[in-house]
Amino acid sequence: VQLQAFGGGLVQAGGSLRLSCAASGRTFSNYAMGWFRQAPGKEREFVAAIRSTGGSTYYTNSVKGRFTISRDNAKNTAYLQMNSLKPEDTAVYYCAAGSLFPTTVSNRYDYWGQGTLVTVSS
Repeated sequence: VQLQAFGGGLVQAGGSLRLSCAASGRTFSNYAMGWFRQAPGKEREFVAAIRSTGGSTYYTNSVKGRFTISRDNAKNTAYLQMNSLKPEDTAVYYCAAGSLFPTTVSNRYDYWGQGTLVTVSS
């Protein structure tokens, strides 16, 4: 499956952004989806995941209550709604597709998008 992430940009602290991940090539609804991020000089880290059916979600602690992952299988798209953004959320955000849920381990995901940059100013 091919993934394309978009929706990043520059936002002030406390603001919101919605990232989208458009999928093509294989049956999107067969895959769990995850979002990861990589800040400058840091390793890629797990952010959120959603089951293939959309019925279950999982978040890293630092984004719980602020970020919401969702998906629309009819549109072959996953989303990450980010509210109350903080400067420490600044990173390149990647979407990924895999067969396992929930998994926070990047190498358990089979397909990756190209990343979209989110910059949160203080």
